[in-house]
Amino acid sequence: MEKFIIHGDTRLVGEVEISGAKNAAVAILPATLLIDGITTLENVPNISDVKIICKILTSLGAMVNWTNEHTVVVDTRHLTSTHAPLEMTSKFRASYYLLGALLGRCKDVQVGLPGGCNLGARPIDQHIKGFESLGATVYYGHGQITANAHNLAGSTIYFDVVSVGATINLILASVLAKGTTVLNSVAKEPHIVDVANFLNTVGADIRGAGTDVIKINGVSKLSGNHTYSIVPDQIETGTFMTAALASKGDILIKNCIYEHMDSLSAKIIEMGGNIENFGDSIRVSCTGKLHPTNIKTLPYPGFPTDLQPQIGVALSIADGTSIINESIWDSRFQYTNELIKMGAKITAQGKTAIFEGVDNLIGAPIYASDLRAGAALLIAGIIAKGTSELYNIHYIDRGYEKIEDKFSKLGAKIERVNEE
Repeated sequence: MEKFIIHGDTRLVGEVEISGAKNAAVAILPATLLIDGITTLENVPNISDVKIICKILTSLGAMVNWTNEHTVVVDTRHLTSTHAPLEMTSKFRASYYLLGALLGRCKDVQVGLPGGCNLGARPIDQHIKGFESLGATVYYGHGQITANAHNLAGSTIYFDVVSVGATINLILASVLAKGTTVLNSVAKEPHIVDVANFLNTVGADIRGAGTDVIKINGVSKLSGNHTYSIVPDQIETGTFMTAALASKGDILIKNCIYEHMDSLSAKIIEMGGNIENFGDSIRVSCTGKLHPTNIKTLPYPGFPTDLQPQIGVALSIADGTSIINESIWDSRFQYTNELIKMGAKITAQGKTAIFEGVDNLIGAPIYASDLRAGAALLIAGIIAKGTSELYNIHYIDRGYEKIEDKFSKLGAKIERVNEE
């Protein structure tokens, strides 16, 4: 088992390069299954979730070749199976995108129930409702989901809740369906736009991604021999932005999209940070006391739930009382128990947490409960006085590429060690 040893009380200064978006990559890689051809993907994050989806594609008969650290060539001309192995799909949440992709191309799919971080109830009823509206029959039991259809036909679908996963899955299932599909009350996250842009590049006809309504005109086939570069990671960008704020540092964050960060930027400025926009780079700095603020997580373009734990670290040392209301996931506040071990004063109950700012955090043994909690606790260890040991770092590796190297270049003192 690996852990991080972090020697804290560090002000982060320097430059960092943002990787391709995890949430886009784990959807675009399954989307290549819709193509009877070869696809080259660039700016692919070299992280464990991406490596797992590549192994799953290989198990289905695709040929997957990493030509360099961030470029993947996928040949899906000769698929041999539409049944994804349970032992792989159970390891991460985004494996459900295999459902939409294989249903769309092959009209038959079997996928083990997806796993991933434990953030409370994460039902896929909206996905199933959508597939059935397109004409599929869906069964699930024994830890697996099976869907099949003689033909898929376009339909008008209204989502009961805003769901990123259901939005992407129904796009995947609809691009080769006959007729027109209209998705209403959809999610608008940047990686949804990226998935649509990728599919349009290979011949799909998708309109309205990034708005409340997406219209998909079905096409007969998607073409291979295209190269596509994955969008920069919004959440990794925000993680380093909050790290600059919490450490009262000065970081130039390169290869990012400023407009994707509006809700976070507003809160950083409200808390006393400074932000400069250089087009494809953002500089975040802070020199004075951090001011308290209140935050409510919302679907994009609201404040991202995936950045809530990271900014929670900054709120734990702000000069006053702050409140976070978490409206997306039931168990997102698990990280607050670890911050309390470090001297934070936080009262979390249900979907609300109250932060009474303290002068500083103190190093302690701490445990990541999920991907974003792990990133937040890494930041906490960097700013805390003394030494922290961060466990369960496999969660962090799911979504951040070489994160200890990136933080070390900013002055952090982090060591990855093996422990029996």
